[in-house]
Amino acid sequence: MPEVPKKFNPDPFAYHQELELEIESLTNLGLGVARVDDWVVFVPFALPGEKVVGRIFRNSANFSEADLISIITPSPDRVEPKCELFGQCGGCQYQTYSYEAQLKWKRQQVAELMQRMAGIEFPVNEVHPSPEEYRYRSKITPHFQKPRNGEMGPIGFLLQGRRQHLLDVPTCPIASDTINEKYTEVRAEAHKNAAFYRKGVSLLLRDSLDGEVCTDHTQMCEQMVGDLRFSFHAGEFFQNNPHILPAFANHVKEQALGEKGEVTHLVDAYCGSGLFCLTAADAFESSIGLEISESSFDWALRNAEQNGIDNCRFVQGDAAEIFAEVNFNPEKTAVVIDPPRKGSSAGFLNQLIEFGPRRIVYVSCNPATQIRDLELLKETYAICDIQPFDLFPQTRHLECVVTLEKIS
Repeated sequence: MPEVPKKFNPDPFAYHQELELEIESLTNLGLGVARVDDWVVFVPFALPGEKVVGRIFRNSANFSEADLISIITPSPDRVEPKCELFGQCGGCQYQTYSYEAQLKWKRQQVAELMQRMAGIEFPVNEVHPSPEEYRYRSKITPHFQKPRNGEMGPIGFLLQGRRQHLLDVPTCPIASDTINEKYTEVRAEAHKNAAFYRKGVSLLLRDSLDGEVCTDHTQMCEQMVGDLRFSFHAGEFFQNNPHILPAFANHVKEQALGEKGEVTHLVDAYCGSGLFCLTAADAFESSIGLEISESSFDWALRNAEQNGIDNCRFVQGDAAEIFAEVNFNPEKTAVVIDPPRKGSSAGFLNQLIEFGPRRIVYVSCNPATQIRDLELLKETYAICDIQPFDLFPQTRHLECVVTLEKIS
C-alpha cells in the first residue's frame, strides 16, 4: 500500500483509489473533466470523449484530482506526442491532441467563458493557427535549484502538478532550433560551474536576428515583424512566436482602423517597445504609445527612429492619468490595450470609458481576465469582433483580440 500523505483528505475518495472516468471536456488549464455522481474529478492529459482510468492523489473541498493511469477508449483526436517528456513536464498540455482539435477547443473555450462569465453571446471566429506547430518559441527560461555538494541537479521546468520539483529537460521541441543548440552549450556550462552557484538560477535563451541567441537579460535583442525591426532588452516582454506575429499585429491594425475614414488616430495604452503602435502607424494620421516602464519607453523611441516612423510619439507616465496627454478627438480615435495577464485595473478602464474612443481593441493572453474587464465596458461599448490567435500550440495558452465600438 502506498504511504498516505499526512495532509491527505480521504473524502470522497481514498488515496490512490483508481476510478474509471469518462472525460466530458477540458478546463482552461487543459485538465480533463470527469464526474462521479456529480463530483468533479480533474485528470491531466485526458481528452474529451475518452474513457480512462484515473488514480486519486488529492481531494479538495469541491473537486478531486487524479493521475492518468491508462486509456480505455481513446479519442479519435489523440496523437503521439513529439516530446519524450510529455506528461512529466508541466510546460505543454496538448501534445497528444491533434492540432485541428486544439484549435476547435480553444475557440469553444473562449465562447464558453464569454457566455458563463459575462453573459456575452457573440460568435467567436475560428482560431488563427500558428504557421509552426513546433519549434516556434523564440524564448525559454529553464531553471535549476542550488547545487548540492557541487553537483548540479535537474535543469529544466517544473514537473507536472508540482510547484517546486524540477524535471531535467535537455531539449524542448516547441523551442526554436537555434535555442535548442545554444541550450546544449548553456547546460554544459552550468554543469561545469556547479560549484560556484550559491542559489538557484533561471536561465534565459532568446532568439535574436542573424541566428544569435541572447542569454543575458540586458543584451539588446532584435526581432523583425514584417518590414519593421524591433529592439529590446532580452529579458523584457516581447511576443515569442515570431511566425504568427505579422498576422497578429496586422489584425490589431485592421480592427483599430475599422471602416475607411472612421478612425484617424491611434492610442496604444500598454505600448511596451512599440509593437502595435509602430506596426499600425502607416494606417493612421498620428498615433501615441503610452508606457509606464522607462526602459520600454526608451526602446519604443529607438524603434520608431530606426524604422523611420515619424507620426508616432511616445509618452511615459503614471497609469493614474494615462490619457492626460492624449489630445485626439475621441470620435476619430481607436485605443489598443494589451495589459498583463492580470488584466486592466478598474481605474484604468474608467479612464478609458471617460476618454471615450470610437473603437477599443483589447488584446489579452488571459481570456478570463479579459472577459472580466469586458463586464465594465459592455454598458458603453458593443463587441463587434472576437478573434483568438494560437501563439502557443501544444499548450493551454492563447491570445484573444476583442474589438469594441462605442454605442451611439
